[in-house]
Amino acid sequence: MANRARRTRSFALAAALTRAGIAGLRANAPGGRGRWERKNHAGRTVGLYAGPAAGLAAAVGAARVRPAAGFAVLAAGLCGAYDDVAGAGDPRRGFRDHLSALRDGEVTSGAVKLFGISAAGLVAGALLKERAVDKALAGIVIAGAAHFVNLVDVRPGTAATAVVGLGAPGLLRSGPGAELAAVTTGAGAAVLPDDLGERVMLGDTGAHALGAALGTAVVASNGRAGMLAHAVAFVTAAVYGDKVSEAARSLSLE
Repeated sequence: MANRARRTRSFALAAALTRAGIAGLRANAPGGRGRWERKNHAGRTVGLYAGPAAGLAAAVGAARVRPAAGFAVLAAGLCGAYDDVAGAGDPRRGFRDHLSALRDGEVTSGAVKLFGISAAGLVAGALLKERAVDKALAGIVIAGAAHFVNLVDVRPGTAATAVVGLGAPGLLRSGPGAELAAVTTGAGAAVLPDDLGERVMLGDTGAHALGAALGTAVVASNGRAGMLAHAVAFVTAAVYGDKVSEAARSLSLE
């Protein structure tokens, strides 16, 4: 009963903070509404309010469970926010493009995001696990999950649906992993209606933050074998996604 109560509180807190954040940002729009509006794939104007709202809610909720988890979520969200602002309009996609630019001496916002989230994941992993191998695997899972959720954020609701769908099984567990899963699914579920309705979008800020939250839940719930399986899955998805991005970019240039 105590575990269920903690999960319920974590879910409710993350959901309530997310909804309050969206409402507050929509009402005030710091810097003007133009700064917070983007065109989605269908050309509709949507607000970026959900990204910071969900990211901050997930960071606060995760920090209550494990401070290291809150750090990973916050760092991933900040790296995503930098890319949302500095990388707006940049046609480069995928790791290969950004690493190629880095070899030519240009530090893109995508490269900052890639290395920043990876470093944050490794730091958090080192704090969440005891053995060196487990620390490294935890870092890969956290960073990999953050990049995976951003990778699937291609249509309204896809990222939030992935977060809720992948985080929900963790609610069946007990302990810190279940609480982190509750935080993740609470924030994701709170975003989902407006995201599906094409009123808001997560952007890199929200996608990376919620992905990192998902990764910390996986790390807290699994031992070495489980983390290894998730790490392989996330790295495989990243490699495949990079190839798809490259193919799409090549077709757009023809």
